[in-house]
Amino acid sequence: MYIRKILVVMALVGVIVGGAIVYNIYSAIFSPNTQFNNEVAYVYIPTNASFKDVKEQLKPLLKSVNSFEDVADKKGYINNIKAGKYGIEKGMNNNDIINTLRSNNIPINVTFNNQETLEKLAGRIASQIEADSLSLVNALTDKDFLTTNNLSDDTALVPYIPNSYEFFWNTSADEFRDRMLKEYERFWNDDRSNKAAKLNLSKEEVISLAAIVQKETAKVDERPRVAGVYLNRIRRSMPLQADPTVIYAIKKHQNNFDTVIKRVLYKDLELDSPYNTYKYAGIPPGPITMPDISSIDAVLNSEQHNYLYFVADTKNFGYHKFAKTLAQHNVNKQQYVRWLNSQKINR
Repeated sequence: MYIRKILVVMALVGVIVGGAIVYNIYSAIFSPNTQFNNEVAYVYIPTNASFKDVKEQLKPLLKSVNSFEDVADKKGYINNIKAGKYGIEKGMNNNDIINTLRSNNIPINVTFNNQETLEKLAGRIASQIEADSLSLVNALTDKDFLTTNNLSDDTALVPYIPNSYEFFWNTSADEFRDRMLKEYERFWNDDRSNKAAKLNLSKEEVISLAAIVQKETAKVDERPRVAGVYLNRIRRSMPLQADPTVIYAIKKHQNNFDTVIKRVLYKDLELDSPYNTYKYAGIPPGPITMPDISSIDAVLNSEQHNYLYFVADTKNFGYHKFAKTLAQHNVNKQQYVRWLNSQKINR
């Protein structure tokens, strides 16, 4: 009888202990383990991160790092870290957190606008993805990449069309560059390619001309008219005489693209540069900026007219006055020069 009681007690103790163990395991896996107030907290796991790196990122977000580590060990996550951006939701348990870190890499929207140089593009992209500026510059200027894709130092800007693109945060520099090339090739569908051919322009020339249009006017609705002026000049074998190309030539000559130049002077027109369209006829050897899609399409779908000149309209800022004759253009130009002088804009 006594032995039976002992066995019963031992059995009860075993059940209690076993239950406690099961409860602890259950709690470690399925009890909420977050301690932040927002609905979701984002973590960025770098490429080649260690489990220690992951714990450091999660430490401020978790009630118990130890329980997280125990479950991570049991689920094999410790030796299978995956880079990326992940969202940890409020109230998640360790099981949910680990499943998220293993399979729910969140895409991000990478955007860039009209950069004048690959270095500036690299800086803009580096602020959005894991790759740093130096690795991006090296990838974008890689000689093998340029040669393979019939690009040069002058046309290296061509494949990068300002827009918003979906990437994973842990995208490498090479992956970014290669994806942009694919997006560029996709952009040039049959319709756009046929329109470029009808203009007797290569894709690179269209981009270079669109870059000038981009710099000439910020008004999207005016871009087809501006493009039409330059196409009329090309057809008549007239030099483009575009001030933005002179400004770009100055910046390139000075190796300083942060310089602000608001007024082109007569002496600037003598600068010996293939980008100086007052001195050299035809389209420059490459784009002076990364043009918007609206500027590219403005070239491909330009307004049909007989204008050959234009100058800023001082009474309708942002827009321009267009002229068919040099005489009329000179009248418009004098109005603009008087306005520049009145504003004391000397450079």
